[in-house]
Amino acid sequence: MEREQELEWKAAQSTEISVDLVSAAKRQLKFLAAVDRNRWLYEGIMLIGSPCWRNILNPDFSKVRYKQDCEEFYGKILDNQNAVSSLEGPSRSATEEIWKTLWPGEPYELDLASALQDNMRGQRVVGEKCTKYDLISAVQRQSPFFYQVSRPYMNDDRYIEGSVARYKGFLHLIKRNKEKSIKSFSVPTYDIDLIWHTHQLHPVSYCEDLLRIMGKILEHDDTDSDRTKGQKLDVGFSGTTKTFEEMYGSRYWRAGAMYRGSAPSPVRTTPYSGIITKKVPTSNETQKITLPTLEVLEVMLEFVDVRNLSEGHKGSLLVSFSKTQPDSIFNAKRSLTIFSECGEKQVASFQCQPTGHLLFELVSFLPSSLPLMKSSKTMGTTSISLEDFLAPESNLTVEKWLDLVPSSNIIETKPIGLRVAISVTKPTLAPYVLHMISSQPLSKSSCLFPLPLRAQFAKSWTRVVDEARNLVLSLQMRDMKKSKGKKACRKRVVVGIMESGETCTLAEFSESEWTIVNSPWSLKLPNTNNDDGHLLELTGPQTVRLFPGGRLDYESRRCEKHKTERQLERHLITAVKFSTEDPYGRAVALLDLKSGTIKVTEEWFLLPSFILTFILGDMLRKEGYNSLFMGSKELPNAEVDSPAVESETKLSPLQKEEGFNVEAKENTLVSAKSGGCGGSGGCGGHPNQVVVPVKEISVA
Repeated sequence: MEREQELEWKAAQSTEISVDLVSAAKRQLKFLAAVDRNRWLYEGIMLIGSPCWRNILNPDFSKVRYKQDCEEFYGKILDNQNAVSSLEGPSRSATEEIWKTLWPGEPYELDLASALQDNMRGQRVVGEKCTKYDLISAVQRQSPFFYQVSRPYMNDDRYIEGSVARYKGFLHLIKRNKEKSIKSFSVPTYDIDLIWHTHQLHPVSYCEDLLRIMGKILEHDDTDSDRTKGQKLDVGFSGTTKTFEEMYGSRYWRAGAMYRGSAPSPVRTTPYSGIITKKVPTSNETQKITLPTLEVLEVMLEFVDVRNLSEGHKGSLLVSFSKTQPDSIFNAKRSLTIFSECGEKQVASFQCQPTGHLLFELVSFLPSSLPLMKSSKTMGTTSISLEDFLAPESNLTVEKWLDLVPSSNIIETKPIGLRVAISVTKPTLAPYVLHMISSQPLSKSSCLFPLPLRAQFAKSWTRVVDEARNLVLSLQMRDMKKSKGKKACRKRVVVGIMESGETCTLAEFSESEWTIVNSPWSLKLPNTNNDDGHLLELTGPQTVRLFPGGRLDYESRRCEKHKTERQLERHLITAVKFSTEDPYGRAVALLDLKSGTIKVTEEWFLLPSFILTFILGDMLRKEGYNSLFMGSKELPNAEVDSPAVESETKLSPLQKEEGFNVEAKENTLVSAKSGGCGGSGGCGGHPNQVVVPVKEISVA
């Protein structure tokens, strides 16, 4: 069987595609990112404002419809072979000259301001009808699609090469079904769908390639978005998964290519207009915070089969998995069943550092004389190196038999084999995770968050430590007396002991704002025109606004039924940076004022994040939540626990050693949900689950 599967895969890879899909996919991602920075394009203004823009090639525009429209209007299929994106070269001026020659009475530039105003008033400009296809809806569907493929490793050459290979396998699968007269509705994962979109953006090549490969042009229509179990998309993806794995002997799911869930709610509906593009200055050496970077990769894991196992142990097996060198991200020991033994697909999805080995332990559960009790026996162990996935020749995926090293009391004529399927992504930088720890119980007069113990101690220092409990710096709030003429005034300052051992003033409060000393940063209340509900604003070389609750990347991923309302997450503050690359905002930190945990994605924001968390905690203790929410449109009323930092005598649950959240729940596999849209000879979409029940194991 394995030999037949290898031949099928080889036949699939011999499929000829006349487009360099690796380079083209990278251009497609770049283009989608540019559109996402100008989200008014999703409203279709460019498509309806001028009849001369009718030739925009949209990947969701049915190629059959496109072919028909082109032949009706122009007598041939219009290709983009000689079209160069303005994102990549000086093609704009040349294009404008051609435009003026062809349509001298039609402005090349769209009057965006006027079009946007008309759109807001509900007055859409109606252009000449050039197709029966709903292009505006197709354009709008690109926003959720881009969210699914916008992760950084999607742009990696090795990852895209693997996607192209899987796309060829996808086309070959549809071809084989057609040859066997099997009616199927084939649905791709998101990595395959990205390549499918890219191929369609070359309409002449796509039509010629598909006619040569299978004698027909595949439709691509993602208007069906019902993800409900048992519906067309769900059944189609399950069928595609089963056929793919039987045909090629490899897993259809892939790390980083599965459905991520719906995109988080934006913090703004319009781009921020006051973007500052200055470079963040280098910190004063005495105030510089430098921490080692940490890389993580996403892992998907399935145990497919077992061999050379005596009959007495079959049907009662589990495989536990862990790391030989537990890291700060993954230090759990979890277990999965073996698909061939239980018929239940279980796939684990988790993040870990790309170091050390994954350790697998085959465990057999034996009947016991006691009711409802079973004894377990370890049959053997094996491991695989995570670092091997980083080798240049690695394709980021492994599916193979591993021989187990038997336990001392197990005697087998042949070594027990375990078929393991693993897929990883290219490593990316992990956020910095730090904790604020009070060195002693705090008094009422202390500057920090209140703790249950109220003994009257002198003001204490608050230590900022990393995940390994290494000291980064210490902070303290002080009231300073300052003579101003004949009057003595008081001012508040944040004092820090830096890594160098030097004590220095880090921030001070003056009039109505906090300023970070020896830097251009200042923390201000929002002005009267607070159009996005932010609480505070950090201004300087860049603009960072503080929003209540977990926002953007830190938005709660729980279902709507059980999702905590944002007003109940008042201890969470999300710092969002606005730039030319992210005019709608990008989360750079999450400040947890209750536990004292800080997550930071960019190194330059480390020191500001410590100071902000420290100051906000002091504001909460002295003035309550209204001091923070006075400028927000989302005024919360719900009662929440008092904020606190970790005390050395009483650790918060989120900050205890080995304190990671590990969940195991019966459900359909979130990580192996289909990504892409599509179908064979029909329409497709983005189903969110496979038919067979699996156990989702998420390690955060």
